[in-house]
Amino acid sequence: MAKDGLGRLGVWIHYASLTPQLLGEVEELGYGTVWLGGSPPPDWEGLEAPLAATRSIVVGTSIVNVWATPAEQAVQGFHRFDDKFPGRYFLGVGAGHREHTGTYAKPYDALAAYLDVLEAGGVPRERRALAALGPRVAKLAADRSAGALPYLTVPEHTASLRELLGPEALIVTEHKVVLDEDAERARATARPRVGYYLGLSNYVSNLRRFGFTDEDLTEPGSDRFIDAVVAHGSAEQIAARLDEHLRAGADQVAVQVLAEDPLPTLRALAPLLATPSE
Repeated sequence: MAKDGLGRLGVWIHYASLTPQLLGEVEELGYGTVWLGGSPPPDWEGLEAPLAATRSIVVGTSIVNVWATPAEQAVQGFHRFDDKFPGRYFLGVGAGHREHTGTYAKPYDALAAYLDVLEAGGVPRERRALAALGPRVAKLAADRSAGALPYLTVPEHTASLRELLGPEALIVTEHKVVLDEDAERARATARPRVGYYLGLSNYVSNLRRFGFTDEDLTEPGSDRFIDAVVAHGSAEQIAARLDEHLRAGADQVAVQVLAEDPLPTLRALAPLLATPSE
């Protein structure tokens, strides 16, 4: 799958929220990919009806957790959906968080071994990617998959990944949004949804690389931190922030709407993000 087959615009949602109606409208709005969070099973039966109800939109996992799902199951899930909906299933995998995994050890080695099984099982390199923040895993992602799926990050990180990985690697950057022009209210909406991540060492370590301090990264997070990782304001202001990732080298920005119903925000953003950056 070529990078442009995923589109410039994606949507990130929890996999349990996916319905045929939601995927259908997201496709009609022009988003090229929906990324399923929440560590979805790679053979999740709930995916079949949304794919059957749509024409071309790609659905990817973001991510299948290598500690929770055997690689053989990921291979079977990939082929199940690819056989029935050719070219429309993308396998994103990652090592999750050491704080939540009792067996978490040497995640680089675990990812490399997982990729061995995916490769042997016929999952094409261009149809798999890795959750990647630090340079070592990012290089693994570029060397042995389509590329990287960074999460909870900033355009400066996107730019650093592009410089590290070169022009060919896929970079899909997730970014959270709150459509609300009242900054204090938007931060109040966002803070409970992102403060949780400040207890996870991989995100904190990555953000420190880009100038965030202990004050910023102590739960529930400073206003500076919230404003950096959650775009808020008018649709135009949010679109401008998301476009910074595209200008920094992302192939796609995956929009995660921090609202019970993401569609009003996705409707507002779609026409503003449809034109390529200059």
